[in-house]
Amino acid sequence: MDDLEFGSEDKRGYWSPHRRISYGPAFAWPPQPARFVRWFFGFPGYLLPWNVLYAALAVLIWFYATPALESFAAPTLGLFGLMLVRNIVFAIVIYGAWHLWLYIWRRQNTAFKYNRTWPSPRSPVFTFNNQIYDNMFWTLASGVPIWTAYEVLLLWAYASDIAPMILPGENPVAFVALFFLVPFIHEVGFYFAHRLLHVPWLYRIAHKLHHRNVNPIPWSGLSMHPIEHVVYFSTILLFFVIPAHPIHMINLASRLGLAPAQGHTGFDRVVIGDKSTWDVSYYAHYLHHRYHEVNYADGMVPLDKWFGSFHDGSPEADRAMMARRSRMAQK
Repeated sequence: MDDLEFGSEDKRGYWSPHRRISYGPAFAWPPQPARFVRWFFGFPGYLLPWNVLYAALAVLIWFYATPALESFAAPTLGLFGLMLVRNIVFAIVIYGAWHLWLYIWRRQNTAFKYNRTWPSPRSPVFTFNNQIYDNMFWTLASGVPIWTAYEVLLLWAYASDIAPMILPGENPVAFVALFFLVPFIHEVGFYFAHRLLHVPWLYRIAHKLHHRNVNPIPWSGLSMHPIEHVVYFSTILLFFVIPAHPIHMINLASRLGLAPAQGHTGFDRVVIGDKSTWDVSYYAHYLHHRYHEVNYADGMVPLDKWFGSFHDGSPEADRAMMARRSRMAQK
C-alpha cells in the first residue's frame, strides 16, 4: 500500500500524515452535538476500539488474573511476586507483539513510519549500547515492578476499607459511568505528570532517559528512569479519593502500563492485507519525542492548546514553535 496517499515525506525522510492532529468534539465550543454522537459511538471513536478494549481487559484481569481482594488485606512478598509475574507477562505479550510485527518481521517495511530510518542496532547513548535491550531493561526491571507496587497498594487500600469502594449491585450507574471517566483521568493525570517531568532539574535526573528515544520503538513507551515511573504511575493514587471499584483502578493501571507500547510504535497505521490499514496513530506523541516541548498529552482534552504547547503537525505549527523558542532564548 502506498502511504503517500495518506501523507507526505520530506527531504530528511520524515513521513507525516495529511490530516492534522485534533482533539475531537468533546470540548468543542460552541457544542457540536451531532458530531459528538458520531465521535462517541463511531469507529474509530471514543468508545471503539481502545476504550472498550481496555475496559474489557480490566474486567478479565479482575476476574481471571487477580487474587481475591481479601488476600490483599495482609499482602505478602509471594502475593506481590504473583502480581509482578502477571504484569510482566502482559508487558512481554503486548510490547513484544507490537515490536515483533513492526520491527523484527517488518511486515510493512517503513510504510507509514514517521521516521523512515530504522533505529541503529548499536548506540552508546543507551544502556548496553543497544536501544532494544535498554528499553526492555527499564520497562521490565523498573516500570513493571513500580506499576505492580501501585496496584498492590490500592488493592490493599480497598481490602482494608481505606480507599472508597463502590459495588456494581449498589451503584450500577456510577459503576458504569466510571468506565467512561477513566480515559479522562488517564489523560489529565498524564499531562500534569509529564509537564512536571519537564521541569529542568527533574528532566535532567529522570525524564532525559526516556527522551533518548528520538526514534522510538514500542519498548520505548515504558522505558523510563525509576523516578519517572513513580511520577508516571502516581495517577493511580487518585483512587484513594475517587469512589470506585478495583476494576476501575485496574483499568487505569493497565492503560498506564500497556498503552505506551502503541503510543511509541513510530507508525501511523498498521497495514492489514493489500488494501486495508488500521489507524494506530499517536502522531502527537511522536512529535513530542522529536521536538520535546510540544504535545505533552494527546487525546480528547485540549490541555496543550490551553497551555500553549500544542503542535498539530503543520508547517504553521513548526513556525510557531520556532518563534516560541526564539522568544525563550531572548529571556
